[in-house]
Amino acid sequence: MMNPFRPTAGATPPELIGREGMLDEFEYGLQLGSGAPGLLTIITGARGIGKTALLSAAQEVAAGQGWVVVPETATPGFVGRIGETMRLHLDELGSGPTGRRITALGVAGFTVTTQLPPERQVDWRRLGNQLLNVLAEKKTGLLFTVDEIHSADRTELSQLAADVQHFIRDGLPIGLIFAGLPAAVSDLLNEGVATFLRRAERIDLHAAAIAEVERSYASTFDNAGISISADLVRYAAEATGGYPFLIQLIGYQLWRQAEINNMALEKTNVDQAINAATRRHEATVIEAALSTTSDKDKDFLRAMAEDDGPVVAGDIGKRLNAKSNVVANYRARLIAAGLIEAPAYGKVDFAIPGLREYLRKTSPQ
Repeated sequence: MMNPFRPTAGATPPELIGREGMLDEFEYGLQLGSGAPGLLTIITGARGIGKTALLSAAQEVAAGQGWVVVPETATPGFVGRIGETMRLHLDELGSGPTGRRITALGVAGFTVTTQLPPERQVDWRRLGNQLLNVLAEKKTGLLFTVDEIHSADRTELSQLAADVQHFIRDGLPIGLIFAGLPAAVSDLLNEGVATFLRRAERIDLHAAAIAEVERSYASTFDNAGISISADLVRYAAEATGGYPFLIQLIGYQLWRQAEINNMALEKTNVDQAINAATRRHEATVIEAALSTTSDKDKDFLRAMAEDDGPVVAGDIGKRLNAKSNVVANYRARLIAAGLIEAPAYGKVDFAIPGLREYLRKTSPQ
């Protein structure tokens, strides 16, 4: 049996622990078709919490029901790329002229330029209408998924949202799922042109319950014939903090240790697995997240790391000898970056598991 754990960004894990039922409204919407509430969904949560994995699960569900899925990441030009993908699907379904070749994607105007005569060149919305009408005749539909909207150009996002709203008004079978950091999603919903997105189904992802992680680990290892005590399963589950990326990382390393140790896991093996997973987590998640922060941002974070839990913003100001408006600016910026969150009024806490411990051991003495 191959190692089932997939600790890679965007990879679909063998089990979406603690996510059961989260896509029920979406699945029901696929059955109802045009205008169903579940077809407009926004997934939010901290880095590594499983947004992309849930997005992938939604794509698989839609494709399984015969829907055309257009997955994108919100890097520059993503709306133009969606247009090109729609054109390809339209041609495959037999509605596009043969021999047509894309020569340019005008993202600013959201047009698709081809070598057809001017009167036959189509804009982005008309292209979508054509494809959606073909799919409606086939009793299916079109799903757009857009990941990492915190990195997106707001003009492109707003245009996509506006066009999807028109498709919905026209009764066409369209679905849209966004995924991104909570602060970025809140900003998007506050923009006037995207007002209709406030009616979207909202899925806010949080850490899975340790008991669910423990159950999943125990079942996975038992089915594979890996010997491990219940106490060590619990110990490994607790080390994940319920954080999906760490669940995959630690599970992956445990499996490797079992292969080395004749399919048995002792305390030493579990410690080695947790340490290896922690190093990888720090390198791929924590260090990457900190790479765009300034020295002053890091000072703010280190001041937070002095406490073991949520910190009162005023206490951070005292430690940094900073005025309240300065503290507020850093707080807002770090929340937007997905590094911290506000669990209660006037307090902040780390949004990424292990960040506090990492800052403590790397802080200048």
